[in-house]
Amino acid sequence: MCLAFPAKVIEIKDSLATVEHSGVKRAASLMLLPEAKVGDYVLVHAGFAMQIVDEEEVKLRDALVAEMNGAPRTVFSL
Repeated sequence: MCLAFPAKVIEIKDSLATVEHSGVKRAASLMLLPEAKVGDYVLVHAGFAMQIVDEEEVKLRDALVAEMNGAPRTVFSL
């Protein structure tokens, strides 16, 4: 099963972005999201940036994933 993951755009060359999440850098095509710019958070699926997402949504998602992996609860209300 493949899931989209949020990542921050740190560099763009032509229609290819370098994105970073949790210290891991990957390449992502911007062919489907040409309006993305450096500093944006994007959902990446199968090597393509699919949607720009809000930084607060990314922080909430990361906190929830951390809780699922045993971290202390930090999210109390959505």
